[in-house]
Amino acid sequence: MAASSLSLTWASTTISKKLNVAHLSEQTANNNNVKCLREHEESHHKRRALLFGAGALTATLFPSTPLLAQEKPMNYEAFVDPIDGYSYYYPSDWREFDCLGHDSAFKDRYLQLQNLRVRFIPTEKKDIHDLGPMEEVITDLVTKIYSAPNQYPYIASMEERSEDGKNYYTFEFTLASRNFTASHFATIAIANGRYYTLIVGANDRRWKKFRNRLKVVADSFKVLDI
Repeated sequence: MAASSLSLTWASTTISKKLNVAHLSEQTANNNNVKCLREHEESHHKRRALLFGAGALTATLFPSTPLLAQEKPMNYEAFVDPIDGYSYYYPSDWREFDCLGHDSAFKDRYLQLQNLRVRFIPTEKKDIHDLGPMEEVITDLVTKIYSAPNQYPYIASMEERSEDGKNYYTFEFTLASRNFTASHFATIAIANGRYYTLIVGANDRRWKKFRNRLKVVADSFKVLDI
């Protein structure tokens, strides 16, 4: 599947060693922008048809899939990827877009900086607890990976949840620079030999109004066995 860019620089030595990943670097964009690589429409539609066809099959054959078994919140849609092993809710008025570096992405119809992205990288770890204490892991991510040199990172909250034998860290953080500030929720998990990351955010002016709506997205993220 295709990708979105939150403008992450995967350069943390600490996280690289803990994940046992030889190469985490990817093309980096300015943190204030979402720079996308549009793919050929034919390829995109074929891939999405395949994915949603598999999703429909999953819903029919495996109705116990965690996200499908829950009652969908009003004004949200469910995204289920049984091939890559994850699911989440997204606002029903958002639309999908393809960007470099991520597996799936949705954005507000009119405000592209209000968006969500999901990516994963290979790891030999079995659980996020293998990375270390939650406070250490999240602080390292926000200050060394998510933030650019010209940004001031601030972590507002962090929490852990466990569902169906899977563990998740969800945290709220802000990245501020002289001309732009944005806030985000991120949820991370490890399963299927993959380190999954969902990030959803908005610029600071809209954060107070939409924060709780975006928290639903972060809290809904689940990994599936594949």
